[in-house]
Amino acid sequence: MRLEKVIARSRIIDLHSLDLEGALQELLAVCVKQFPDLKPDALMKGLLARESTMTTYLGLGVALPHVRVKMPRRYILAIGRSRAGIKHDGAIGDERVRLIVMLIAGEKARDYLQVLATIARQVKEPELVDALVHAPDLDALHEQLVGGFGGIRPVQAQQNRINRLMLREAERVAKGADCRALLVFGDTFVGGIESAGLRTRLKTILVTRNPVESGEDRREFAETIQVRSFSSHRMAQLRSAILVAVTRGVIRFTDRVCCIGGMTGSNQFDTLIVVDIEREFQTLLTGSNDLLPEDVKPEVLERVIAVATELAVEGREGRPVGCLFVIGDNERVSTLTKPLVLNPFFGYKEEDRNILNPFMDETVKEFSSIDGAFIIRGDGVVESAGSLIQATDRDHALPSGLGSRHAAAAAISVAAHCISIVVSSSTGQVTLFRRGVMLPLMEKRR
Repeated sequence: MRLEKVIARSRIIDLHSLDLEGALQELLAVCVKQFPDLKPDALMKGLLARESTMTTYLGLGVALPHVRVKMPRRYILAIGRSRAGIKHDGAIGDERVRLIVMLIAGEKARDYLQVLATIARQVKEPELVDALVHAPDLDALHEQLVGGFGGIRPVQAQQNRINRLMLREAERVAKGADCRALLVFGDTFVGGIESAGLRTRLKTILVTRNPVESGEDRREFAETIQVRSFSSHRMAQLRSAILVAVTRGVIRFTDRVCCIGGMTGSNQFDTLIVVDIEREFQTLLTGSNDLLPEDVKPEVLERVIAVATELAVEGREGRPVGCLFVIGDNERVSTLTKPLVLNPFFGYKEEDRNILNPFMDETVKEFSSIDGAFIIRGDGVVESAGSLIQATDRDHALPSGLGSRHAAAAAISVAAHCISIVVSSSTGQVTLFRRGVMLPLMEKRR
């Protein structure tokens, strides 16, 4: 869904209230004026109930209150700006909320968590938030929102001699090697890259760390894959990007792909690689081609990889963090685990403890210091944290230097049809396990 379609100028206001409840009342009044069938008292009750169980403060002075109700519409979005600042219990210290993005979703909206996550990603961009808060008037704010929520508009590849040569050779090599697709690493160019600058007939897949919306508003590319890279190495995102593409079904294990990119922000293509996917993932597949367990949604695996990568780089409160995620085959996994601590996720609605919910990021990171594993269902619901893995695997020898966390991850991936992902506290390496076989997704810290 294109978010800019639900952004109406009539539902963008300057707020006068200095507290959250008053601001929500102002936003609800605007919505009820346009949609008289809405019940403001019930909506307010739902919004405040969510605030009491999980903060909707995102940081940067932005809050994203949201609620699901029975209504004929899929989504209603209302935005309020406060010049004075609003007090919010989820803010740190003296921080004040300057922007409130309120989302009302219909109960039948199936992509609710994805929409919520997309909005959250967009309003975590400091440049966009600053432009919205300091827009001279509400008309200008509306224009900024439509532009920002429409996705980051990338620039075309510079058409210099070397880039043109690299593109021509990429097309020639891809055809000669019978490649199914061309993977273009957009972070090579400042602001990204759009396919209009590629001038190729090949099926192109954009790989980028920037939060852009795929689908209708990115129709220039067959697919857009968001994979973060924290390395200056050329195409450091390559293995994770291919893994995501395979789990989405964009490419197959039997395919070859041609990849073109360069140093991040260099505006210059300088590397061309042909990858035989089956050979690249041969040890991981071990005679099978179902890397993704049947019950695990691709977007859930992508989200866990993203959270694990962020933890590996950022740590927690300045300290390295090691943790383990087990995804899928929950019925079998539950027989092989036991709690080490009281389950911090017990009693919450499944929607509120789903890893796809953008407000789960900080919660997961906060509990990452607890010993034990996160147990996550294939649909993204976090069942528990601090779980002890009671599985052993003597058939797969791990490289020296890997400890009990990696051994547990390997063992559970053999004993159940699941995927486990480990963040190493000592090296910062992120490793995926499937059937006891390991696949490093992020190189060690230097």
